Amino acid sequence: MLLCCKRHSCSRSSATKTTLALIIALIVAAPAISADGTAESRDTYQQMAQEILEQLVEINTTDSVGNTTEAAEAMAARLVAAAFPKDDVRVLWPEASKGNLVARYRGTGDRPPLLLLAHLDVVEAEREDWSFDPFVFFEEDGYFYGRGSYDDKARAAIWVANFIRMRDEGYTPDRDLILALTAGEESGFDNGVEWLLETHRPAIDAAYCLNEGGDGAIRNGRYLSNEVQHGEKIYMDLELTVTNPGGHSSLPEEENAIYRLAAGLGRLAEFKFPVQINEITRTYFERSAEIEGGPIGAAMKGVTTRPPDPEAIAQLSKIPFYNALMRTTCVATMLDAGHAENALPQTATTTVNCRMLPEDSPDAVRTTLAEVLADEVISMTTTWEAQSAPASALDPEVMRSVESITEAMWPGILVIPTMSTGASDGLYLRNAGIPTYGVSGIFIDKDDDRSHGRDERIGVKQFFDGQEFLYRLVKALSSSREQGEEDR
Repeated sequence: MLLCCKRHSCSRSSATKTTLALIIALIVAAPAISADGTAESRDTYQQMAQEILEQLVEINTTDSVGNTTEAAEAMAARLVAAAFPKDDVRVLWPEASKGNLVARYRGTGDRPPLLLLAHLDVVEAEREDWSFDPFVFFEEDGYFYGRGSYDDKARAAIWVANFIRMRDEGYTPDRDLILALTAGEESGFDNGVEWLLETHRPAIDAAYCLNEGGDGAIRNGRYLSNEVQHGEKIYMDLELTVTNPGGHSSLPEEENAIYRLAAGLGRLAEFKFPVQINEITRTYFERSAEIEGGPIGAAMKGVTTRPPDPEAIAQLSKIPFYNALMRTTCVATMLDAGHAENALPQTATTTVNCRMLPEDSPDAVRTTLAEVLADEVISMTTTWEAQSAPASALDPEVMRSVESITEAMWPGILVIPTMSTGASDGLYLRNAGIPTYGVSGIFIDKDDDRSHGRDERIGVKQFFDGQEFLYRLVKALSSSREQGEEDR
């Protein structure tokens, strides 16, 4: 499949490229349907997307007590009601409450399929931690609220509404479009994309995938850039433990498991892994420097020199996101120690979560941490093994289309390749040979990102803008049938 995709790309003549440019131009020239934030301005498919988002948010899909199968079946019912053949709309699951929706929009088959991915499961949310019930959707002051309203049910709602819109319009793509709404991205094991690849690979096999991981950036109300995620850092969990015989708290010993572990963690807190700038982050900083300007922009230019400027590194290291882009990070996230208020601790344990750059190996990171802790008494156990994946190459078709549509919708906004500091299902797809690009056209305030957090929300206008952006992007990536006819 991938070789076929490459063959199509490499054989394009100059006339073909001209035709593709005309196709994209026609698509991006279509009038925008983005709302101005008022309910009165919303068209049929925007209203549909909002209703779908509300339906999804109000279905609890947490790993603990939630049910992604219910959400998958609800979306399947919408697609079947919109005249998609039942055989092309399937709910697949490894267990009853962990269902995945896989739906196929049939095209001419001139090119390999395009996979459109979003996950249905959400991070845990407790009512007492929120200002309102996290599983009740509502709109207020220009935002949609609710757990999953941004991560990642917004994208799921957009894909379903856009599938129905294209079907209603009679659109025939030159390739099959595969929609996969999955379980298990936020938590749980082997019940989402990884399971689908192992058990139903033909159902989701594609030339490449559009996924989460890249969004538009807003700061202080100003639109800055539209990001395309090509890779992500590598996830690994370690458990550090110190054990002691213990004893009565009235007779303190010099050796104390809590103090010993705390001393090691103190050394870890002061340590920073070395900076490594790769192709993706170099391009990110080079383009972002144009947008930021001032001291931050100058520092971004400084870290792209060979070798990087130490003062520039120091300045960007103060900003958590930029720091995480430049280096591997390992941070203590959980702590457990002692067994009684009146007893010396027999055990002290902490979880250290590492997000490694693709260039770093798990063994090298563990070796470095052992040197930093500098204490053989602190044992180290890997509780979540690292799984790396190669970054997806900067595909010219994807980038050209994203740039054209971005310019049409937000003139002057740059498109920037990026590497996610977090993790996504793109890991499994990339390892399976399916290049994956995180892109949405949904702009968020970088200083108020509430995904995984309290009172999660998404801007109403930004949601509808993302809906229109992804509609245009999918059509741009599946509308080159005319160029093949011209070549013949």
